[in-house]
Amino acid sequence: MSSRDSMQQARIDLTAALRSAARMGLNEGVCNHFSFELPGHPDRFLINPQGLHWSEIRPDDLVVVDEAGKVLEGRHAVEPTAFFIHSRIHLGKHKKCVLHTHMPFATALCILEGGRLDCAANQNAMRFWDRIAYDDEYGGVALDDAEGDRMCDALGDKDVLFLAHHGVIVCADNVAYAFDDLYYLERSCMVQVLAQGTGGRLKRAPINLVEQAARQIEGERQQSVLHFEALKRLLDRDEPGWSDT
Repeated sequence: MSSRDSMQQARIDLTAALRSAARMGLNEGVCNHFSFELPGHPDRFLINPQGLHWSEIRPDDLVVVDEAGKVLEGRHAVEPTAFFIHSRIHLGKHKKCVLHTHMPFATALCILEGGRLDCAANQNAMRFWDRIAYDDEYGGVALDDAEGDRMCDALGDKDVLFLAHHGVIVCADNVAYAFDDLYYLERSCMVQVLAQGTGGRLKRAPINLVEQAARQIEGERQQSVLHFEALKRLLDRDEPGWSDT
């Protein structure tokens, strides 16, 4: 695949992630952001623009920015908080895809005292065993590099960050993996919130089996790709022209 084709595919994939998230109710107004490192350009990133609802975004609406958040390509502006969060994680942790949402069930855990996803209670959550970090110190709206750096430090070597009073960040090496994790993170949080809402105690699996399940799920990453390709087919069916430029 040529460099130009790779960049266009990156635009299509990030658009598919944004639109699919909107279809699933994982978005919030015109806020939150998905970003992706441009193939072959570790200092340039695609990100959704300010002011557009995720359900209306097309590939050519995405904006290319540099590591300082300066718009290099695109006809739209970028929300200030977007790149203060995303740039620090892209650059500090070398993550290619960074998804940030305030999706409801994951955020519900973020506003509980000591809120944690119990990765031993639900098979879907087992994929996140030893992959989640928690930032329990809210630093206000991310309007400078210092707050982005603080979040980056809190992420450490993990792929998922729960932000107290705020939301979650999910990172991966490609859009399909990141979106699949985002989807299953919200499903896992939803099941846990529903279970805890009964007043009963969560039943936890033995840790050796949790670790085994985590390895098994990680070894079947083709499911992430198949899931994402299916979502693009659904967009083709239900929202013709979504990928047109």
